[in-house]
Amino acid sequence: MDTPEIPRGSDLDAVVAALAGREMVVVAPHGTVNTGLVTGGQRHAVSHPAEGGTAAGPMRQGPVRAKHLETARRRFVPPPGFEDALAALDSGITVLLGEPGSGRETHALNLLAHGYENPVLVQVDGAVNFSRWSPRAQGVHGYLVTEPSDPFALRAWDLSRLEGPLAEAGARLIVVLADVPGLAGTLADHLGMPVVHHLPPDPRKVFSAHLADGSSNEEERAGWLRALEPSQLDELLPEGLPPRYAARAAEAVLRLGVAGGASGAEVVRDVARTEGAEVVARARTDPTLRADLLAVTVYGGLHRRVVTERARDLLRLAGPGGEQETDARISPGRALAGTRPWPETLRLLGARRAWGDGEASTDAVSFFWPAVSEVVWEVLCRDHTDLVPLLHSWLACPGPEVEQVERAGRAVAAIAVATGGRSMEHLHDLALAPSRLAPQVAGWCLGTAVQDPAAGRAAAELLDRWSAATEAPLREAVLHACNPDRGHVTEEQALRLLQQLMTTLNSDTDAPSVLAFAAETLVRRFEAGASDARSTVLRRMRDWSRAEDVPSLLTALCFPLMVDTDLAWWSHQMLADAESVSSAVQLAAHALNGAASFAAMRDALLDLCAEAACAEHPSRALSELLDGLVRARQPGFLRWLLAVERGPAGLPGKELAARALAAWRAESPVSKSD
Repeated sequence: MDTPEIPRGSDLDAVVAALAGREMVVVAPHGTVNTGLVTGGQRHAVSHPAEGGTAAGPMRQGPVRAKHLETARRRFVPPPGFEDALAALDSGITVLLGEPGSGRETHALNLLAHGYENPVLVQVDGAVNFSRWSPRAQGVHGYLVTEPSDPFALRAWDLSRLEGPLAEAGARLIVVLADVPGLAGTLADHLGMPVVHHLPPDPRKVFSAHLADGSSNEEERAGWLRALEPSQLDELLPEGLPPRYAARAAEAVLRLGVAGGASGAEVVRDVARTEGAEVVARARTDPTLRADLLAVTVYGGLHRRVVTERARDLLRLAGPGGEQETDARISPGRALAGTRPWPETLRLLGARRAWGDGEASTDAVSFFWPAVSEVVWEVLCRDHTDLVPLLHSWLACPGPEVEQVERAGRAVAAIAVATGGRSMEHLHDLALAPSRLAPQVAGWCLGTAVQDPAAGRAAAELLDRWSAATEAPLREAVLHACNPDRGHVTEEQALRLLQQLMTTLNSDTDAPSVLAFAAETLVRRFEAGASDARSTVLRRMRDWSRAEDVPSLLTALCFPLMVDTDLAWWSHQMLADAESVSSAVQLAAHALNGAASFAAMRDALLDLCAEAACAEHPSRALSELLDGLVRARQPGFLRWLLAVERGPAGLPGKELAARALAAWRAESPVSKSD
């Protein structure tokens, strides 16, 4: 009977190691042997002999399933450096370094199987003791050892001892390790054998390989891909997507798209739904990972520093011990909010670091599939409602950058949408939180949620109530919501809210600051609006100019700024719409009559004059406005005419103003007496 080589002498441990390569030979003095199936979570305890010596641990290894190997070979996309890795493998033993989830084991299996039609490969447990393990004498083409417990403890003489038996058996061995700082240099220096860096293959090639393997109908596959919108394939397969994600995307396309006729958006939604549910489940019992997850969900795409700081803030709010947990996060190479290695945290979150180029270089963190963020809110708000108050307290205090405030506000809105508007009950406390940014966050939430069918009613009710509230932060939140850059409040709704808000300012000590912000909001709405929206704003302001107190003052202050936003539009409106001319005349006269607004309106009219001088028909549009102002006979316009008359010869509009002044005097009851 053929037997493996057995070392001479009485070293029983070495005999055991040699025989372990055979099917069922176990020698275990003073030990417990389980000859059944060993699955994850089991442990093997060994009693040490009374008189020194070291007992051998359990030896776990087994064949790589033929079906699994066949699939891995069929769908394999050679990564960068595959040919160099093959050459390195000729030495018999190779170390392959790569990030978990990057396809490194598939790479290793294909290296070992290369050149064989029906390769026999064996996977060896990473806990193997290389000083006692030996390959089989024959029948195996390659061995794969994944993640030894202490890679820095690998010894050159242990691996060198295996080179002879491997060569005699015609087999090769690959040790797969996670790439950590300093490991490659240490192994290369001390082992004296090839150390190969695994780089993940192109995700689009991996996707194509899995797609082709899952469907033999090339025409159907190509037809579905052609039906994608230009951005959808980029969304499904972003740069740097790990192979397992690309494979998952291909499976979803085959199942839902090619076979089921689903659109690209539905497929993207499906992969995000699956990934989002999995990542929330992974973080369920790990507060640190959950803080990291929520920070990426809210602030994904921003600089890593922002995500790190916000995760730390959430841990501090979460309860006792939070601050102590975050101390370790400052260490380089560590996770966002804990001591977990940085690459592992990103892998658990399904996230990545993205670097820009040149002066715009950034170190941003984001999900591979951004749509995961929406799924995270859905799962959390369904299964972890106890977190909702904590999240509102956290989001009330974002970082100072405008984009961070926006992200926080949109996150609060996403929670409102996910809860059908029920979480809006916490928005009052958020807006009144001791943070100068809290009203802005609340405004972003209201302006975003108001368009949602479920949360929109609650948002509209709060906007209406807060516009007449006595608390300044609540009114400020309404103003932020009405800003067109911060939400979806309609023109009519915004103007109604602004008018209601102004009625609270007559005796308010905060009136000046609130009025300034209201003016900014109104001008911004005019500037960002289309022609119809601008006309709506002007009609409402015309009504306000006839009123008293705050609305009248706001109109006088805002109109000159609106004229300066788009001089060409004003020139066109003077010719196209009689109602616009009438509104412009009344609003300009109103602004010229105000002591606080005269200078701004004076300069705006001069700018219109300068614009008209450069136009093809320089005087017609402006003449319509000036003629209307002459007929209105308001004292502020006369003051403007006299100021232009006294101005230097090159002052824009001097000739037009002279004609208007002559017309004014001609119609004056006391001719030319002014």
